[in-house]
Amino acid sequence: MKDLKYICAYTIPFMAIIGIWLQGIYTYLTPIYAFGLIPILELFTNSSTQNVDDKRKISQSKKRVFDWMLYINLPIVYGLLFYAIFTSTTSNLDTYEIIGIIISLGIVLGSNGINVGHELGHRFTNERYIGKALLLPSLYMHFYIEHNFGHHLNVATKEDPATAGYNQPVYLFWITSTIRQYINAWKIQLKLLKQNNQAFFSIKNDMLCYVFITLLYLTTVTYFFGFLGLLVAFLSGVTGFLLLETINYIEHYGLVRRKTSSGRYERVREIHSWNSNHTLGRIMLYELTRHSDHHHRASKKYQILDHHDKSPQLPFGYPTSMVLSLFPPLWFLIMNKRVPREMKNT
Repeated sequence: MKDLKYICAYTIPFMAIIGIWLQGIYTYLTPIYAFGLIPILELFTNSSTQNVDDKRKISQSKKRVFDWMLYINLPIVYGLLFYAIFTSTTSNLDTYEIIGIIISLGIVLGSNGINVGHELGHRFTNERYIGKALLLPSLYMHFYIEHNFGHHLNVATKEDPATAGYNQPVYLFWITSTIRQYINAWKIQLKLLKQNNQAFFSIKNDMLCYVFITLLYLTTVTYFFGFLGLLVAFLSGVTGFLLLETINYIEHYGLVRRKTSSGRYERVREIHSWNSNHTLGRIMLYELTRHSDHHHRASKKYQILDHHDKSPQLPFGYPTSMVLSLFPPLWFLIMNKRVPREMKNT
């Protein structure tokens, strides 16, 4: 039964379905649940530093149930996407209800879309295609390239757009990270094409394919559901990737890698990502909160990620920390004293 605990991650899209079905003020049920109830529950639930026993890791990593719990998010996300757009465009809803649906859908696109797409994007099989499909509704397919070939290489350095600087407000980070990640993804793509002696207009140009697929997606939505459908799809996508950028913000805030005598950055270690062992947040986000180990061993599946005593620890779980980051003075007051002193002056 412990293996099935990640089913709890489906409660977020479930809340969205209920909210859209009931309409009215209930369209805000998802943000209230994700960033109201869950943070409150995290204050009264235990954290756990326990790791999967070394003898069980191999068997746990091979259990298909953990993979299928990720795959199921594909029909859930796309089913909810259709339901949200269809309801918004065919029901006589007030503006506040449509805004509630956009926010709720955006939260699902971020938590069950991008987050799961991120996990599958690190796999070495056709699972990557599922991962990329989950990135599409958030208009963030380029994340696959920049994250895998950029972020994991440059994390905790000034070259990494997804690493927030010390005293950088989250709202400024949204702008810099979003723009720089997209530019970096193109730079990486062009470099790969050049290395493999491939043309710009080629099926191997993933970035060009992503642009085409995204435009096709938005055009299709517009064709069947009109401008309002496009607005819901676009704004919920923006909400989804801003949710991701908020997670990026709290994952590496203020942490930096030093340069060695050779001029190169020190290797990525467990100290270069903020960790959280709050059980509820871990389950809801498929262990994304054990981010230190993810960067230490990016190919490890979510169910066997470890806690490391060396890793800097967030005082709260990810959902609570995300809410906290939206109030920069309070975030700085709580977090700045936790950033290692030697990193503040780097």
